[in-house]
Amino acid sequence: MAVQLPKATRATSKEVSRRLEAVVAEQEQIFVGRQPRSRQLSGRAKRALAGGVTSSWQITRPQAVWISHGTGSKIYDVDGTEYVDMHGGYGASLAGHAHPAIVEAVCRRVVRGTHFAQPTEDAIVVAEDLGNRFGLPLWRFTNSGTESTMDAVHLMRAITGRDLIIKVEGCYHGHHDSVQVSVTPEADEIGPADRPVGAPASTGIPEAVLSLTKIASFNSVDSVRRLLEENPGQVAGMIIEPIMMNAGIILPVEGYLAGLKEVLHEHGALLTFDEVKTGLTVGPGGATGYYGITPDIVCLAKAIGGGLVFGAVGGTQEVMSYVANGVYNMVGTFNGNALSVAVGRAMLEQVATEEAYEKIGALRERIDQTFTAVIARAGLPAHVVSVGAKGCVTFSTEPVRDYRDFLEIDDRYNHAHWLFQHNGGVFLPPWGKTEQWLISVQHDDSDVDRFLGNFERFARAVAG
Repeated sequence: MAVQLPKATRATSKEVSRRLEAVVAEQEQIFVGRQPRSRQLSGRAKRALAGGVTSSWQITRPQAVWISHGTGSKIYDVDGTEYVDMHGGYGASLAGHAHPAIVEAVCRRVVRGTHFAQPTEDAIVVAEDLGNRFGLPLWRFTNSGTESTMDAVHLMRAITGRDLIIKVEGCYHGHHDSVQVSVTPEADEIGPADRPVGAPASTGIPEAVLSLTKIASFNSVDSVRRLLEENPGQVAGMIIEPIMMNAGIILPVEGYLAGLKEVLHEHGALLTFDEVKTGLTVGPGGATGYYGITPDIVCLAKAIGGGLVFGAVGGTQEVMSYVANGVYNMVGTFNGNALSVAVGRAMLEQVATEEAYEKIGALRERIDQTFTAVIARAGLPAHVVSVGAKGCVTFSTEPVRDYRDFLEIDDRYNHAHWLFQHNGGVFLPPWGKTEQWLISVQHDDSDVDRFLGNFERFARAVAG
């Protein structure tokens, strides 16, 4: 990981603001002009798809990008433009596209039947592998990150007989009711720093549900301790991204994760790590292995599926005994689907290998070092944060420690950077400052060259 800060900017805030607005306007015009087919499909889609897209996350400024196909480290839009894919499907495409091991696993399984609502041997192999990587012995499968975190919340409540849960301000854990609280609240919704207010992340969340979710601050064990003491014997557990990845990348300070586990257990509550974004991408054993702190429950999805729909929940022997003995029914027609577990096995055994992580690490270091040098030369108010296969530029001169620090970031920088990369043939995730890039196992130095060149052009443009 890297957190390196420049000394100072070279222009006044008004000058920077004018320059950013001009750069964004110019790049958006280029963006739209090179994608007539995407524009056409967007118009057609609005007559059949709500909002003209298949997920609200795909509604982006200036328009949605419609994809034709992907292979290796590249994707191609419907206008035939090639991009180095560093979007990675929000972290799901650690394998890249059409990886030979994934293709072979799909082809082998699909001709033998893809769904039986009964287990196949691949499920055992995947569970054993995940157990070795994450240090948790027993597993069940789901179909998404939302399902994984939903089961984890239900399980914590079933085990403890308590209703309340704790989540962190600014963390996203899917779109079920219990965690649709304080996901991306505005500054006027969050309340005082020592007592964050739970704000609904969407319409349609009942007030009764909001009252069951208490909000803590990232990197503050004291905020969790306060909630436990104010609600004695009522908190079932806490769900947290061990590395925040809904706000760029915010790393835990030393002792934070261990401190959470200790204080929660002191109060009879459980700890769940949401590793939907960090699992496999941070390293072979996700953030759990990276930091050496094993929670009671781990939630996985995205990268473990090799590009297919697949999720998992792992737990300690004691925790998962409540599933095994039927106290909590963890069910789903497609759980452990034969095609998903076949691809999951290929992902674990043939793609997410030690050699792959070594290659990814070398590319990450090259990006970190070059971006940091460019930032210093241009005098940008920014620094690089990276871990494993994930990275981002945080446009702040100070390290970001929690969501409130994150709110202070001017996301026009991120939008301008996204546009420069896109117009230069590198596809990053939209939504500006909230997301991260992903290095897949199929990226190479030529891909990184394109990425670095675009960043240098961006830095020169916004620095003047």
